[in-house]
Amino acid sequence: MLSEFKAFIAKGNVMDMAVGIIIGAAFTAIVKSMVDDLINPIVGLFTGGVDFTNNFVVLSGDASTYESLEAAREAGAAVFAYGSFIMAVFNFLIIAFVVFMLVRYVNKVKSQMEKPKDVPAEEAPAGPTELDVLLEIRDSLKSGS
Repeated sequence: MLSEFKAFIAKGNVMDMAVGIIIGAAFTAIVKSMVDDLINPIVGLFTGGVDFTNNFVVLSGDASTYESLEAAREAGAAVFAYGSFIMAVFNFLIIAFVVFMLVRYVNKVKSQMEKPKDVPAEEAPAGPTELDVLLEIRDSLKSGS
């Protein structure tokens, strides 16, 4: 069983997947920082400083008693956190767009690498070949005799 496990782990697909997961985790941290630190402040400027993550509806109890979503969750209130969902969708769209651009770039580079190198065009013959000249001489000698 141990040897089968070693063979499974040593397969290229498993190693590629592991590398992909590690890079994906690092990439997610970069995109999260981009969204939190760069894009959300710009969105906040256009929306008048509205922070979507604190938009929620308390399903049980009085909504006015909680200053933030975090406070409502800590108190154990049932909340409908639509703002967090909106931000999760927004983050997903940004990540999807960045991944799309990355895949598009990689495919472009791959297609450029797969293109055949410039094949020089065949040169047009400069004139009749030696064989053509000899055949023409032969034919003219036959017809002249």
